[in-house]
Amino acid sequence: MNLEIVMMLMILALLIPIYEAWKSDDTWQKMLAFGSISSKVSIMVIVVSILRDDWMIGVVGVIILSVGNAGFMLLAHILRRLSEVS
Repeated sequence: MNLEIVMMLMILALLIPIYEAWKSDDTWQKMLAFGSISSKVSIMVIVVSILRDDWMIGVVGVIILSVGNAGFMLLAHILRRLSEVS
C-alpha cells in the first residue's frame, strides 16, 4: 500500500474524534474525544519515526502514548470531583 494513502487514512481517522468533540457539549464526550486524538497522533508519530528511521522521534511518540493519556484521565477525574462538589 502506498505510504501517502496510509497517512491520509490516518489523518482521516483523526478527524472523526475532532468532529465529535466539536459537536458535543458533554465534558466527558470531549475528554474521550481528546484522549482518542492524542492516541492517534502518538501512533502517527511512531509510524513517521519508523519511516524516517529516526528513533528519537519514536521515543517521543511512545512517551506521549504512555504518559499523555494518564495525565488527561487524571484531569478528567479532577473535573468530575469538582462537579460533584458543586
